[in-house]
Amino acid sequence: MTKTAKILWVDLEMTGLDPIEDRIMEVAAIATDWDFNEIATYEAVIKVGPRLVEQRMALEAKFWNENPESRDSLVKQNLDKGRSGRTIENELLGFIAEYFTDEKPVLLAGNSIHQDRKFIANEWGRLDKKLHYRMLDVSAWKVVFEGKFSKKFAKPGEHRALGDIRGSIMELKYYLDKVKI
Repeated sequence: MTKTAKILWVDLEMTGLDPIEDRIMEVAAIATDWDFNEIATYEAVIKVGPRLVEQRMALEAKFWNENPESRDSLVKQNLDKGRSGRTIENELLGFIAEYFTDEKPVLLAGNSIHQDRKFIANEWGRLDKKLHYRMLDVSAWKVVFEGKFSKKFAKPGEHRALGDIRGSIMELKYYLDKVKI
């Protein structure tokens, strides 16, 4: 296989937003080229202790109560299909090895990806070392286009990792379509 991927899109679903106290529950990744064509996808469920899930999600009750389908499906899949974080990190490293060249650090992309990066750094240090210090954060585009041009993208709010990445890619394409070169 030719290693043609240029961007690693990642989205995490976590028990909450504190990268020290909360845990990753779901991860998805999409490898794309610069035209945002999907080359490969990856999804996994990370096993988190039920007591920790309950305690941490209770602290974010307002958010989770507004998104009960996402909350309930994350909790259920955690119990049914969750695997160790170490296993998932190994698989993500394998995904990168298969689709990205070894010469350069991998460019990480997503919406508010800086927050996901904090979790990656805390839980998956070996993966973090493979990533470039620069990131492609779609939320920065959102700030500019909403603030300067009053243009707003209606992104679906699934709060599920793979769907959220596809929404982020659609959102960046929307902003890029507005740019005249």
